[in-house]
Amino acid sequence: MSVLQNIPVKTFPITVPLLGTGSLHFFQPPPEEKWSRDYWINGAFPVQYSITSLLNVKEALGEPHQPGADWYRLLIQAERASRQALVRGELLAPLHLAERWRQVGVIPYPHQLETARRVIHELGGKAILADEVGLGKTIEAGLIIKEKLLRGLARRILILTPASLCWQWYNELKEKFNLACGMQRSEYDWERTNILIASLDKAKREPHCGIIQRIPWDMLVVDEAHKLKNQSTQSYSFINGIQRKYCLMLTATPMQNDLRELYNLINLIRPGQLGTYRQFKQDFLLDMRTPKQTEELKGLLERVMIRNRRGKGSVEFTARRVHSVPITLSEAERELYDDVSSYVRTEYRNAMGSPRNVLSLITLQREICSSAIAAALTLERLKSRAADPAVQRRLQELLDRAVAMEHNSKVDFLVDLIGSTDEKVIVFTEYRASQEYIRWRLTKAGIATLGFNGSLSASRKGWIRELFRSQSQVLVSTESGGEGLNFQFCRNVVNYDLPWNPMRLEQRIGRVHRLGQERDVQIYNLATQETIEEHILYLLYEKIDMFQMVMGEMDAILSHLRMKSSFESKLSEILVGSETSEDMKRRLEELADNILQARNDAQESDALDRLLTW
Repeated sequence: MSVLQNIPVKTFPITVPLLGTGSLHFFQPPPEEKWSRDYWINGAFPVQYSITSLLNVKEALGEPHQPGADWYRLLIQAERASRQALVRGELLAPLHLAERWRQVGVIPYPHQLETARRVIHELGGKAILADEVGLGKTIEAGLIIKEKLLRGLARRILILTPASLCWQWYNELKEKFNLACGMQRSEYDWERTNILIASLDKAKREPHCGIIQRIPWDMLVVDEAHKLKNQSTQSYSFINGIQRKYCLMLTATPMQNDLRELYNLINLIRPGQLGTYRQFKQDFLLDMRTPKQTEELKGLLERVMIRNRRGKGSVEFTARRVHSVPITLSEAERELYDDVSSYVRTEYRNAMGSPRNVLSLITLQREICSSAIAAALTLERLKSRAADPAVQRRLQELLDRAVAMEHNSKVDFLVDLIGSTDEKVIVFTEYRASQEYIRWRLTKAGIATLGFNGSLSASRKGWIRELFRSQSQVLVSTESGGEGLNFQFCRNVVNYDLPWNPMRLEQRIGRVHRLGQERDVQIYNLATQETIEEHILYLLYEKIDMFQMVMGEMDAILSHLRMKSSFESKLSEILVGSETSEDMKRRLEELADNILQARNDAQESDALDRLLTW
């Protein structure tokens, strides 16, 4: 205490205003707001107005306490419009959302309105929405959800989707349908939120699974429902155990390999619709991909599934403008590519017994066409695993040259391309190292970029997508980064690296070329000359005209090829394992011919499209 007593104390005056008796209302709780009784519009939805707010308006404007004739006139008009819509079998949601849609610029397509009408009036609120990719299944589901809410037929709604799509669903329902949804964060959210969006992978695990299955939901919506095609999976069992009155399953591919997948999905929506599987197999299957009694089966499917397709007479899309851009390597780049390729071919033959080493070699061959820095990281890993000192020395020499490489012809073109336009551009690359290098080079050129990759959380991805839409010009994305998100506000796609899996190329283009895209889409494919990229672009993609295929078509084609290994493995073996350039070209030509034949076969015998075209 003696130390404290010796510290000098400073004093200074302050002025405090005295509060009189008139200030006591500051410390009183605000008055309770009073509301009118419910005015029900044809029993469809209630309307209330705030009496407290009305009195405040009256006090300010000198109007009567009760609503005037205009209020009741509007109420009567709304009720009459709602009653007429119900009598005609029309939807209430478009009437209710008309002003909202005008504000946000939404114009629903006829096929979306017709799908919602059929689900409400004909299918009993239980349906598989199997439109082709990009035709707006989320909009159709939003219309159905809103309609059920307006009619008082649903209150508790659960929407299960891949984690990467949760924010997309949240934004779509909020912006276009004025629905305040919850985003599931904890195990307590399941019971305290009426409209909840959640990750299917998280929901199917305990303790969430048990809680969800105890709750009687009015409506269940499952996106990417083709993941439920296998009856023996945990996901299928979990969904089957959820209590619900109405159910929507969204998938562009309700059948991928055989008709049993279709049977399993329909059994989730309407158990018994197709009988037992033994009856279904006996009555309707010639083999697992070929139905019989097609017309009868179509009739059964019509009661539970709706599929809209794009093309003439249905839904038209804008055009795709494809630009193939040959990139000439510099002398130093050419020498490094040739030396890395020589090493890869030699080691590929020696490593055929080691799948791990083969994968690393194939990755290296692809990376050297992308950027030297991407290849350098793989060279470092290969060197650390090599036991032979001679191989280590060779890898170290290649690594030193890759690290010292200051020039990249691909990025030079990319900088010029982006610098020549003010439009938004999405650049797709296969590798994180290339992504960082591209962004660094663009930043040096005065072009601000955003990065998109699989390491980002779902909420972070949604935020970056919004920044790209509203502010930034360029988004540089890896393959996993853009999965599941839509970018109709951008029409320029640069394939900086060409994927070896054609379905990944479809997915990239589908992020931009989909319903809601109002302009022609520009696709730029960068391929280094006299490399494996040139072979992929000019001998494979262009021969089969893949860039003009609709989403999902390549998947159907590959299923008809019936290859023992995956398509990507087959392509890798040709591109890396061929002895000579001539041998590589010949084998790629054979593969392209096989794909074209499989395409013809798929078009002639696609059981799904035959069943769902009515």
